[in-house]
Amino acid sequence: MASNANKIGAIGALFLRNLTEKQPILRYGYSSFYSDASIPLNSKTKSFKNHGCLIERTLGHGRASARDLHSSSSSSKELSKDSEIASSRGSKSNGGHGLDFYEEYRRSLYGEITHRALLVDAVGTLVVPAQPMAQIYRKIGEKYGVEYSEDEILNRFRWAYGQPWGKSRLRYVDDGRPFWQYIVSSSTGCSDSQYFEELYHYYATDKAWRLCDPEAEGVFKALRKAGVKLAVVSNFDTRLRLVLRALNCDHWFDAIAVSAEVAAEKPNPTIFLKACELLGVKPEDAVHVGDDRRNDIWGARDAGCDAWLWGSEVHSFKEVAQRIGVQV
Repeated sequence: MASNANKIGAIGALFLRNLTEKQPILRYGYSSFYSDASIPLNSKTKSFKNHGCLIERTLGHGRASARDLHSSSSSSKELSKDSEIASSRGSKSNGGHGLDFYEEYRRSLYGEITHRALLVDAVGTLVVPAQPMAQIYRKIGEKYGVEYSEDEILNRFRWAYGQPWGKSRLRYVDDGRPFWQYIVSSSTGCSDSQYFEELYHYYATDKAWRLCDPEAEGVFKALRKAGVKLAVVSNFDTRLRLVLRALNCDHWFDAIAVSAEVAAEKPNPTIFLKACELLGVKPEDAVHVGDDRRNDIWGARDAGCDAWLWGSEVHSFKEVAQRIGVQV
């Protein structure tokens, strides 16, 4: 029993060391409203726009205060010692990766299946635009007199999306029409209502989107069979349900938490907590997967959920399932 306790302590210690040294962002991403003041954040944001949605990636770093990791100088020494032990073990069995040790640590606590629920981001993780946004804006807009090039449309879209939206504390309210009317007219210089409606309805169809991972359906079936509950968590307007239905994947999920319906947008922890409530699980029993470090990873961790960055820590839903402990 004592050896198992030492092993778990060593595993946890190495995981903490790996996070603070190699992956310094812990869980305090929403610093303006939710994070601990002792954790300074310095971020630079690069934005990539796809269709009627903005996928925002924030590259940043944070430094946890000593009190977050060590309760005293003696515990600091013990942490260092445990880390050395775990490191030597990890280099032989798990390649020395902290995340591998963390999975082993969770299995020691929760059993073979490490999470009771999987939360999935929509745009950029579950689905991606079928064609570039600027291309569609121009193609449909030609008959309405849009003359801007695709590059001009993209640049204007980025500028418009980056401006404060003062008509509401949320961008996506109900069907999101006021916000998207502003984005479309700013991006193309065209305020024709028929043009907007054609674009708006286009992005509610299966022509506008495709699944990110073609094997997703089989993986989600295996997860649900193993007892893992599934939910979509997305900053989107109410068209998201139409999009998922059009792609014939809405029935894959036990719940859908849309910011326009929840009245909270990621990284606000409220939307993650709502998803967990809908699934009937505690936040610590759920893991969220998304492609945006700020909105998905920091937001989910602020809510108390585990979180993995799509395209970096995981690259397919099969890999997600395997990490949870479900073989596909």
